[in-house]
Amino acid sequence: MSLRLCLLACLVAAVCANNKDTLKATNWLSTHDLVQMPSLNDVTFEQLENMPVHEGAKLLEKFYHISHVKQELSPNFVPSASNIPVWIVKPDGQRMEAKLNNYVTKAKTLPGFGEDEVTIVLTGLPQTTSATRKAIHKLEQAYIQRYNLQEQQKYGQSQQQQQRNNQYEVTSSEERTDEWKTAKTAAGNLIIIDLGNTLTSFKRYAMLDVTATGAMIGQTLVELTNKGVPQEIIHLVGQGIAAHVAGAAGQEYTAETGHKLRRITGLDPAKLITKNRDYLVGLSRSDAEFVDVIHTSSFAMGTPIRCGDVDFYPNGPSQSAPGATNVIEATMRATRYFAESVRPGNERNFPAVVANSLKQYKQQDGFGQRAYMGIDVDYDLQGDYILEVNEKSPFGKRVSAQKQVSYHGQHRDA
Repeated sequence: MSLRLCLLACLVAAVCANNKDTLKATNWLSTHDLVQMPSLNDVTFEQLENMPVHEGAKLLEKFYHISHVKQELSPNFVPSASNIPVWIVKPDGQRMEAKLNNYVTKAKTLPGFGEDEVTIVLTGLPQTTSATRKAIHKLEQAYIQRYNLQEQQKYGQSQQQQQRNNQYEVTSSEERTDEWKTAKTAAGNLIIIDLGNTLTSFKRYAMLDVTATGAMIGQTLVELTNKGVPQEIIHLVGQGIAAHVAGAAGQEYTAETGHKLRRITGLDPAKLITKNRDYLVGLSRSDAEFVDVIHTSSFAMGTPIRCGDVDFYPNGPSQSAPGATNVIEATMRATRYFAESVRPGNERNFPAVVANSLKQYKQQDGFGQRAYMGIDVDYDLQGDYILEVNEKSPFGKRVSAQKQVSYHGQHRDA
């Protein structure tokens, strides 16, 4: 039976059962809708990038609702560890290529690796769309600048770094700011686990076994700490569906070691179109000592559900981030926002306050208990935070001095 017919059969069975747990009538799809729907095999990320955001969001909502009527579809794709590319980014911006099954050994050959912060980024989409490529590049370049800041401040940007930047169009004004010249220095190592590279089709994305994939990555984190890298300095960053993989990796790490990773950051955690009904799947605040989340396409590719100790909703829960024209760009805005905060001098570009809607945020005129979305978030935060962002880069809206007087502003320099 084809996937579409299987889903149709599930929906009919659910409606006939008249069970309280089935979808509300307002969410049911007509027979015409079902007939007109493409199969998972027919959808591509390139098509989603070329659709208006509301059309892409509507299509994703249909897939999500149909697949969850009876939960008949189980995820069945787990990429091989030898097929997942890993990039170990050196301080000078050069990459060392590895695979998931050998990156720990290769990383430990680098002088001083693991003596400072180790950031591990899990990509969640293939770089076949311009929005995805740009977002991942911005994040990588932000960390290169962050971890190489002391040398840059001493000597200015090296000729080699300038040549690397010239390979890409510089469109973000936060890249041209001079604030990095006086910013606080940091040191660390960046590893990019390019899980998105293996999600070569929308069907693979939809059928990804988050639990099994996360457990496989979690085992490499155990290996990392067994070789002398303490979990207190590991920061796991998951993008889209990889945010849930990061959560599963954190769970596996805790199960194996009895300890928790210090921090997991979820960048627009995805709606899970398929999931194993025998497991509680998805990023949650118990997956690390501190879990922070940025939601930018809550009713499109992303989920509106709270996933962390603190969840940030730029411009409130919505289909799309301001200025994003399609669902791919909308989900990648979380990565762009986070990357902007990583760049030295921009750590506090995104002030947010406790609120449950954008309307409430505006009624309060942005006043309230203050937090900073991004790299500089306070680890004692809990709850939901709302903020406003710009349509174009720089995305962060810094506020006037009088609005800095708040709970966190009183305890930390604004």
